[in-house]
Amino acid sequence: MGLGLANGCERPDSRGMLIRPFITMICLALFSAQTARAEVLVFAAASLKEPVDAMASQFPDVVVSYAGSGTLARQVSQGAPADVVLLANADWMNYLRDGDHVQPHTVSDFASNGLVLIGPATSNDVSLAADGISNALGGGRIAVGLTNAVPAGIYAKEALIHLGLWDQFAGQLAEVDNVRAALALVARGQAPLGIVYATDARISDAVRVVANFPQESHTPIRYTGALTPDAGNDAATFWAFVTGIEGQAIMAEAGFLPPVSQ
Repeated sequence: MGLGLANGCERPDSRGMLIRPFITMICLALFSAQTARAEVLVFAAASLKEPVDAMASQFPDVVVSYAGSGTLARQVSQGAPADVVLLANADWMNYLRDGDHVQPHTVSDFASNGLVLIGPATSNDVSLAADGISNALGGGRIAVGLTNAVPAGIYAKEALIHLGLWDQFAGQLAEVDNVRAALALVARGQAPLGIVYATDARISDAVRVVANFPQESHTPIRYTGALTPDAGNDAATFWAFVTGIEGQAIMAEAGFLPPVSQ
């Protein structure tokens, strides 16, 4: 028996051969639209690209969309058809949970990270003090994620405030919409310094870590994920893989740290 097309598409027509090809085309389009959503759509923070790409490659039905966590959370809250949400900030996940945009019992941390100051590959180490940063900037700007929305930018602001540097350098920030964009600005020589995650610095030979922010200078960098209300079994299988032994090994290989203790 051949493949049957749904929605009453197979029906006789007095015009026979002239009409049938057009009906077939329309039905095939409907069938494709119905099956396209069968893919598992994962919304993931930009800093997760390498490990999540590695995990997704083992699931032929998984498609991943990367952006800043704030952007992704807002899109999900507005009805974007994500199945799995992987964010770099617990506050944005709380926002989704409070709005019933994720299944509360599936929310879980799956990794953590460090915060670093980066410069071009040829740059020297920089002291996390006003003079050290000023000398390294040379009148340029510090590339960071949006300090009111992008988790890496939020952590950067917290660290600068903690170190007593915010008032001096707040006007010298180049704020961008995700942490990978901040990395790119430094890698391309468009910013002399940038604040990114430790794992971001690993992926580009054009930058190097010039200073590590103390862990106590910012809230813990928590990567947290969940399933959305419409997620099916395939999405649940992928999320279980992320939090399981194999997924955690992939995260560790990419330089991510285990989830922080709550």
